[in-house]
Amino acid sequence: MEAINWMKEVDKRKDELIHDTQKLLKIKSVLDEENSTPDAPLGQGVKEALSFMLDLGEKDGFKAKNVENVAGHLEFGEGEELVGILCHVDVVPEGDGWTSDPFGAEIRDGKIFSRGAIDDKGPTMAAYYAMKIVKELGFPLKKRVRMIIGTDEESNWRCVDTYFKYEEMPSMGFAPDADFPIIYAEKGISDFDIVQSSEADANHGDDVKIEVAQFSSGRRYNMVPDFAKAGLFVHDRQTEIIQRFKEFRKQRELEGKCYVDSGELIIELQGLSAHGMEPDNGVNAGFLLAEFLSQWKIDRKAQHFFTFVTKYFSKESRGRELGIAYSDEITGDLTINVGKISYFKERGGQLGINLRYPVTADMEEKKDQLEQLLKKEGFKIDNFSDSKPHHVDETDFLVQTLKKVYEEQTGEKAELLSIGGGTYARSLKSGVAFGPLFPGRPDVAHQKDEYIIIDDLLKATAIYAQAIYELAAK
Repeated sequence: MEAINWMKEVDKRKDELIHDTQKLLKIKSVLDEENSTPDAPLGQGVKEALSFMLDLGEKDGFKAKNVENVAGHLEFGEGEELVGILCHVDVVPEGDGWTSDPFGAEIRDGKIFSRGAIDDKGPTMAAYYAMKIVKELGFPLKKRVRMIIGTDEESNWRCVDTYFKYEEMPSMGFAPDADFPIIYAEKGISDFDIVQSSEADANHGDDVKIEVAQFSSGRRYNMVPDFAKAGLFVHDRQTEIIQRFKEFRKQRELEGKCYVDSGELIIELQGLSAHGMEPDNGVNAGFLLAEFLSQWKIDRKAQHFFTFVTKYFSKESRGRELGIAYSDEITGDLTINVGKISYFKERGGQLGINLRYPVTADMEEKKDQLEQLLKKEGFKIDNFSDSKPHHVDETDFLVQTLKKVYEEQTGEKAELLSIGGGTYARSLKSGVAFGPLFPGRPDVAHQKDEYIIIDDLLKATAIYAQAIYELAAK
């Protein structure tokens, strides 16, 4: 059989691919449980995105199935074995500061700008068109190919958890939701809350001039908070606080403002959002506002909380102050992102933690060490969840096949990578993350003005098409 020019096949479908990508991106598929219904348990936007993909696949002749309205799949081919392509159509909240509509899917400078463009709707559509190309070319396959579509990847993975209660596990597969060439190892990911004890110190006496009524920062465990807000009851020194805050912002080159609302002095501060797998890529607004507040003589419970945050978390993201730092050669450093910070006068403070640990680390041991320190400081761990690390041997058929495909399509060596991010690949025993971000491209996932480069979208589609063919034909 003569060699297939996969890029030529992609170019034939270029306009259609871009159009469908834009249509998917225009759906605001952010988790919205407050407005859930039985047929849309994670919100209407999320359900709309899932339905869009299933309807598109059905129209193009794939076998489509909705699983409990939180996941679904599109399948073609014959055979006992199943190759899985694990994608997700939910996105993180858009955040602030966009140049254009976050769900406008506007094309500028050869890029499509939208929340989800690179994580993960653009790559999902690239993988879909790759399946479509292989299907339409009609080559005989020895395995079935199935795109599994999730809707809760950015939160609690209820989609894949539910899906695999009812559906078979692919024997191998990839998730187009990270970097090229091939990610064969992913850190473990623990989400949990650190809660201030209700027995924390009571307030100072009459000499307290500032009381913290409330403080909030952050929307998700896996995002660096780009906004923080505090409400203070100030008995005097209000003018001094406002002036010092102006100086603080100027010194740190930050945006923010102060104003009075219903008797409270409100302080707001802007930071810079980034993906929680590398907190150092962002500017945590919550840390900065906590640092500012901890410099004042505030009520003791608040003082203890904000001093705790500043001492143990705001200066570095590797857990050194907490005594749980760890690193290995496969996946690098343990990292800690404080994605949520809240404080209320009545019940104290709470942190939402996203901790990512290397494949050789013992999370139970780290948790025990952390709990001992927290107990001394008047805090405890709550709502703990843990997704274990993932690692596929480099000699595996899947890894070797994807290496071959990548090198043939790009002419570059396929280095094996490890990441702090968690992709659906870890749902499979033999699963890796495979693109779509090419080496040297900035990672704009979870950031304002997120985009995908159209040429990269097309190139990734060609790589995925050959990969699907090579995996399923043997």
